[in-house]
Amino acid sequence: MRRTVASLLCLSVSLVAGAPDRDARVAAAAEALRPTLVAERRDFHEHPELSNREVRTAKVVAERLRALGLEVHTGIARHGVVALLRGGKPGPVVAYRADMDALPIPETHDVPYRSLNPGVMHACGHDAHTTIGLGVAAVLAGMRDRLPGTVKFLFQPAEEGAPEGEEGGAALMVKEGVLEQPAPAAIFGLHVTNAYPAGTMALIPGAMLASVDTWSAVIHGKMSHGGAAPHKGIDAIYVAAQAIEALQSIRSRRVDPLEPLVLSVGTIQGGVRENVIADKVVMTGTLRTLSPEVRAQAKALMQTLLEGVARTNGATAELAFQANAAYPATVNDPALVAATQPTLRRLLGARLVTDARPVMGAEDFSFYQQRIPGAYLWLGVTNPARGITAGVHTADFDLDEEALVVGVRTMSGVLLDYLERGAAKP
Repeated sequence: MRRTVASLLCLSVSLVAGAPDRDARVAAAAEALRPTLVAERRDFHEHPELSNREVRTAKVVAERLRALGLEVHTGIARHGVVALLRGGKPGPVVAYRADMDALPIPETHDVPYRSLNPGVMHACGHDAHTTIGLGVAAVLAGMRDRLPGTVKFLFQPAEEGAPEGEEGGAALMVKEGVLEQPAPAAIFGLHVTNAYPAGTMALIPGAMLASVDTWSAVIHGKMSHGGAAPHKGIDAIYVAAQAIEALQSIRSRRVDPLEPLVLSVGTIQGGVRENVIADKVVMTGTLRTLSPEVRAQAKALMQTLLEGVARTNGATAELAFQANAAYPATVNDPALVAATQPTLRRLLGARLVTDARPVMGAEDFSFYQQRIPGAYLWLGVTNPARGITAGVHTADFDLDEEALVVGVRTMSGVLLDYLERGAAKP
C-alpha cells in the first residue's frame, strides 16, 4: 500500500539528522564537476541533433556512463541510453530521466558555443538536461558503496516529438521496457525554465503541464469561378472561417471557465488563385488541457462543430489527431512531491524553492508517470544581469550555467533521500 503524505513527511524528517555531512559531500562533488559540466553542456549545444536522430549525443552519453562504471544499454527507442548504478547497500530502485534532442530552430545567439548544425539548436535546454543527468550519475557513482539501492538513468531521445510516421520518445521507451528489469518504484526529472532565477527550483503536486493533441482538419467544398459564378461553388475558405469561430466557442462557451484549455489554429492553407472559389482548406492546430475529462470533451466538441458547420454550408469536414504527437498531462504524484519538498528546502534554502504554477506547455515525461509515481521539477536558468532572459523554443535561448551545478547537487540529493527513505522502510 502506498504510504500516506503524512507518513512520508515523518520519515523524511527522521532521515535529516544524518544529512548535513552527506549533503556537504554531494555539494563538494558537484562543485568539483563545474568545469566538466560547462564543457559538456557547451559540447552538446554545439552539436544538437533532432528527434530520433541523436546518434552523436547517445554515443557521447554512453561513453561517459561506461567510464563511470555503470551498466549501460544502448539502442533503446532508437537512440536511447539506459544505465544502471547499483549501490553497495540494499534498497529500492529509482529512475532519473534526461532528454537529449534539439529543435529545428536556427540559432541567432552569438556565443562561442553556438550550434554547428545549421538550422538545429538546443532551444529547449535539453543540452543542460543531458549534462545534469551525467553529473548526477558521476556524483552518485562516487558514493556507490554507500548507495542504498539502484538508480536507473534514462537518457531519452525525441521528447520534442518523433518525425511524422515514426515512433519515439517516452512512449517508445516505456513500450521497449525501460520501466522493467529492474522496475523503478518512482521516477524524477527536471526541465530548465526562464520563468525563475538561476538556481531556483519549483515543484507542484498534481497537474503541472498540459496534455497536447496536434490536430488537422480538412474542409472539402466545390470549386467555381470566384468572380463570375461564386454561387455555383462551395467556398471552403468561407466554411473554414466559420469553423474557426465555432471552435473558439469551445473555450468561451462550452467548457467550465475554471478548467484550463487552449485550442489554437496554427496554420490554414487553401485556394489556388484569387478569382477561384477554393474547394479545399487544410487547417492544423493544437489542443491543450490539464484534465483528461476536459480533453475528451473538447475533442468530441471539435468533431461535432466542424461537421455541423461544414454540413450547414453543403461542405464536408474531416478531423484527425496525430497519434505520435499526443501526450497526456504531466501529473506529479502528491505523496512523492510532499516527500521531496523538504529535501529541496534543506539543500537550497527556502528562498530558492517555490511552488510551481501549472503551465500549458507539454512534456512526454507524463508517459512514465502513467506507469509509476513521478515528480517533475523546474530549474530556473534566467539571469537578467547577464542578459539571459529569452524563453525556450526561441532562437536566442541560453541559460546561466551556474544552474548546472545547482541541478546536479539538488537532484543527487533528491535521489539519495528517496533511496534512503525506501531503505528505511520497516
